[in-house]
Amino acid sequence: MTDPRAARTTRHPLTASGSVELAVLERSGWDESRHLGAGVVVDADGRELRRVGDADATIYPRSCLKPLQALTVLRAGVALDGPQAVLATASHAGTPAHLEVVEALLARSGSTEADLLCPPDWPGDRASARQATATRRLAMNCSGKHAAFLLACAENGWDPSNYVATDHPLQAAVRDTVAELTGETVDHSGVDGCGAPVIATTVVGLARAIGRVTGSVRATGPARDDHAAHLVEAVLADAWAIDGPGRANTVTIDELGVLAKLGAEGVMVMGTTDGVAVAVKVLDGNVRAGTLVALRLLVDEGAVEAAAADRVVERTLEKVTGGDGLVGRIRLGSGLDR
Repeated sequence: MTDPRAARTTRHPLTASGSVELAVLERSGWDESRHLGAGVVVDADGRELRRVGDADATIYPRSCLKPLQALTVLRAGVALDGPQAVLATASHAGTPAHLEVVEALLARSGSTEADLLCPPDWPGDRASARQATATRRLAMNCSGKHAAFLLACAENGWDPSNYVATDHPLQAAVRDTVAELTGETVDHSGVDGCGAPVIATTVVGLARAIGRVTGSVRATGPARDDHAAHLVEAVLADAWAIDGPGRANTVTIDELGVLAKLGAEGVMVMGTTDGVAVAVKVLDGNVRAGTLVALRLLVDEGAVEAAAADRVVERTLEKVTGGDGLVGRIRLGSGLDR
């Protein structure tokens, strides 16, 4: 049942006029590209600490919805521990280690790769892609989430053949989780790249939801969700599984101890175990600036230590190259100035 306290939201998309300059790519002393968008930081109670751009705009969270989908699976009675819990919320790189965990998840429900309803794809990890001879559903970055969906079906006696249908009991449960944690009425969804429903939220609603998930680690009383705390602790312990070695989300989690989750089309969320969370949407859909911008917003609110964030950015930010050398940089945009 949808949370009756959920606020009715007047839907409007993020536009250029509702966006600010988040990041600029500079090449050979000239500004080549500008990334506009919006972002917001909230505290553990969901109160806004800072917003840049129109954080009330409605977006598709894309893979940033995965923590809420994985939480729904846990609430549906599925026991997930260690890397299996992480793969349920992952956009994994398709390394052999990732595929091994997904295969173990499938085996638990008596399913096979053919039962996955995500499309075939190449591994995101370059070395693994070079070794692959064909696309596979198992290699698709959302396969862990889909394998967890099949486990939820097995646990509850739901039809596993159409688990991505909007009227499937599992997807109804996901909608309830999203409404509860965002505090918004669920009244629109689309189809994500993996074939599962992707529920529209506002930028600020998405940040609130992530903060409630990650804040459960240290919360007590009614504010604590044991399933959410379990999920976050698993991610913090096995960050390799949510993305891949050397990749941005994994590096951010390992170095800073915050949950970081990238979504397609320029969406990024991060949340601390104190419940401070940030959500960012880049209007043009480019993902290169997400980690840089989200970390800056957290640093400005004192949620992340600046020097540690700088080290993450140095390791993960796309390099602006010309020939064999560096010829530029990606810098923060004017929209993040105080």
